[in-house]
This record gives sequence, C-alpha cells and structure tokens, in this order.
Amino acid sequence: MSLKLFELVGTDASRPFSPFCWRTRMALAHKGLSAETLPWRFTEKSAIAPHGSEKVPVLLHHDQPVVDSWTIAIYLEDKFPDRPSLFGGEGGRAMARMLNVWGDIAIVGGIFPLIIADIPNNLDEVDAAYFRQSREARFGGKRLEEIMASRDAGVVAFRKSLEVMRQTLKKQPFIGGAAPNYADYIVFGGFQWARATSPFKLLEADDPVYAWREKLLDAFDGMARKSPGHPV
Repeated sequence: MSLKLFELVGTDASRPFSPFCWRTRMALAHKGLSAETLPWRFTEKSAIAPHGSEKVPVLLHHDQPVVDSWTIAIYLEDKFPDRPSLFGGEGGRAMARMLNVWGDIAIVGGIFPLIIADIPNNLDEVDAAYFRQSREARFGGKRLEEIMASRDAGVVAFRKSLEVMRQTLKKQPFIGGAAPNYADYIVFGGFQWARATSPFKLLEADDPVYAWREKLLDAFDGMARKSPGHPV
C-alpha cells in the first residue's frame, strides 16, 4: 500500500502542527493505515503545486493526490470500507460534515488569536516572515503580538464556547459516542495544533474537554502525545 502524506512542519521536521494534518493523521491511525510522511513548510508551495494544492494535507495514494482533510477522510472511508469506519454510517458522515465546519470556525478560528504570535517561534526566518505577512494581512494589518495581546480574556470566551461539547462529554466519553471517530479528530486537531506550537494553556485540568483531549493524546499507542509539544 503506497500512501504518502505532506504535513506542515517548521524548523523541527518531527513536529507536525497543522490542525488539518492532525485530522488526517488521526483518521489514518483509526483506519489502521500508515503513510510515509513528507515534511512541508509554508513557503514550499512548489512541492505540492503539481498535486493541485497550495495547502496541506495532501495525501498521495499510489501517487494520486487527494487534497483537503475532509476530502481525505471521505476518500479513506470509501476506499478502505473493510477497515474501521470513521463515521459509523451515512448519518454519522452527515453530522461530521457539520462538525467539520464548526471545527474550522469555533475551534481553529477560536484558538488562532490565542496562539498566533507563538507560531513563528517554530519557523525558520523565511517561513516566519511569510507567516507574519500573510496572517497580519488577514487581521487588517495588525501585528501578531497585538492580535494575541488580549488572550488572557480571550481564552475565557473560548472556554465558554465549548459548553455544548462539554455537556456532551459529561454524558459520553467521546463526541463519537463510546469510542472516538472522525468527529473527535476534527476537534482534536485544533488542540494538537496549539499543543505543538504554543505554551499557552487553553483548558483547565478539571474540564471534561481536557479529559477528552487526554484520552485522544493517548489513542493509537500515544501517537499524538509522543509527537513533540508543550506540556499543556
């Protein structure tokens, strides 16, 4: 089986940190599949341009590209139906589609301003300059440090935004129910991104969301926990 995965890294090639790549990493592990990892950096656009993408993850299956974490999840589910399901049926797939959007907006979008100025610390000079220029443009020219300056207050609002998830996890161990599925990996990807790039504490230790994150860090023989990150 020939699977290769382009993953976002910085100066440490062993420290993948994209939230979307982590969704794919967890999906592959859930399916019991292994992929050769191809470290990729922000300014290495030419490496994935032939595969029709400017962003990662990009999965190559027998050198055929599959682009975007959601598209990859669907591909893995349909291409390898004999392996554990990522969704548990069509209903689960439909609900995961909604959670994929929520994960992008509430989780990745909610975490981003809390860690944004920490991310360049993980990059070399060229990629850090690219990251700063492109991300500051998204925020109307504000400096990364200015965006992140209010994170002590911002994290309080972020924690409140997780209340629906928190109430769910009081009734069941995972978003997917008794065991994790792709719905969990969508959300977990954002927390693993933060853990890999920033020492900022997003969750309190007594939060059910923290306990849920701990279980996913230990999943698949501790794959995510073994990946370099901050002790948060």
